[in-house]
Order: sequence, then C-alpha cells, then structure tokens
Amino acid sequence: MRKLIERCPGCGGPLAVSRMDCHQCHTSVEGSFRPSAFDRLSPESLAFVELFVRLKGNMKEMARELSLAYSTVRHRLDEVVRELGPAAPQTEEAIPPAPQEAGSDDGRRNDILHRLDRGEITPEEAVQLLGGGQR
Repeated sequence: MRKLIERCPGCGGPLAVSRMDCHQCHTSVEGSFRPSAFDRLSPESLAFVELFVRLKGNMKEMARELSLAYSTVRHRLDEVVRELGPAAPQTEEAIPPAPQEAGSDDGRRNDILHRLDRGEITPEEAVQLLGGGQR
C-alpha cells in the first residue's frame, strides 16, 4: 500500500482524506478523516516504530535485532521523534483528576503525588503544595 500523500502535487496545498474503501466487500465511507502523526513517517521510520512497539521499547533488544550499536538506535529514535513533530500540549481537561474524597487530606496528598508522577508539577511545587501552599 502506498504512503499517504500530504500535499497536492499540483499546487502544494494540504490534502484531506475524504473516502475510504473496503476492498473485500466494496463498501465506501465518505467524510473528513484526519490522518495520524504516523502517516508523516517514512517507511523506514514506521518500520522502526513497529519494531519499537513489538519489543516494548527495549532499546537493548532493538540494538540486537537491528545489529546496531545502542547509541545508533537511540539516535534513530530521536530522529523518529523529530519526524513525528511536536507533541500536542496536554490540557487539564485531557487528564482526568485523580479520584479523591471531598475534603480529605489523604486525597489531596495523593492528587499532588499523582500530578508529580505524571510530570505536571515539579518536585519543588509538590513540596510547596504538600507544605500547605495551593497552586
């Protein structure tokens, strides 16, 4: 199957996927479909990502599988990340709050620790919040 074309060959404008067909039963679905970030990857980068997922992110195993040095595999992963483009910023609405009991100090503490674990706040902010300050 061919790679998704992102730009119009005539004018260079962005192309949109508007139809999908089933080759088995010949059903067609029309609409406006948003391609994923993975559609921007070269075939080589997509194969690299597939191997990465199959090996559950184990870089040492990837190096062995690809017969490359660990540092080369790490560099290749960095290239794929750049090829994917910038990550969409996560908003508070996108991340559900940790469950807690209303008015519970333990619930508040757990919420702060969960936010720290997810990287939403720095260790310094967590210390301040646990000490009584509110963010």
